Amino acid sequence: MRRDEDLARGIQYGDRNCLAALVERHHSLLLGFLYRMTGGDRALAEDLVQETFVRVIHHISQYEYPRPFKAWLYRIATNLARDYYKQAEMRHTISMSEDVDAAVSDAPEDAVLLDIEGEVVASAMLRLPVPQRETLVLRYYQELSLAEIAEVQGVPVGTVKSRLSVGLGRLRELVLEREQN
Repeated sequence: MRRDEDLARGIQYGDRNCLAALVERHHSLLLGFLYRMTGGDRALAEDLVQETFVRVIHHISQYEYPRPFKAWLYRIATNLARDYYKQAEMRHTISMSEDVDAAVSDAPEDAVLLDIEGEVVASAMLRLPVPQRETLVLRYYQELSLAEIAEVQGVPVGTVKSRLSVGLGRLRELVLEREQN
C-alpha cells in the first residue's frame, strides 16, 4: 500500500488514481472529525469534507513532500470549519430534551443511558473554546499524535499539551455540571 505522502506526490504529477485512493482512505475519518467539530451536523460535515478535497486538488502544489499528508489534510479541514463558524458568527447548541425524549420512547434503558451520556459529552464539547475542542477531537477521536496536532493547528507541541490538559479539565467540569442539574 502506498503512503499518503506518495499518493499526494502522485496528485501533484496529475495521477487521478492517487486522488481516488486518498479520498477513499480519508473520507470517513474526515467526516467523523468534522461531524464532531460541527456538533453533529452531518450535512454540514459532508459539505466540509467535500470542500476539503476540493481544496486539496486546488492547492496540491502547496503540499511539501515528504511532510505528513494527514496533518496537511486535517489542517485544511480545520481551517474550513473555523472559517464556517467565523462567517456565520454562530454557536451551535444541542437541544437535549427532544433527543432524549425520542430515545426514551424507542430504545431499551441501557441504550438510552449511552445515548444520553454521548449527548452530554457532545453538548459539553460544543461549549469548549474551538482550539481546545479541535485538540480533543484530533487526539481522542482521530488519534493523531501530539506532533501531528501541532502541525494541523500551527502551534508548538507544548501548546497542544496545554490545550489537552485544560480542555479535558473543562470538559470534566461541564459534564459534572450537567449531571448535577
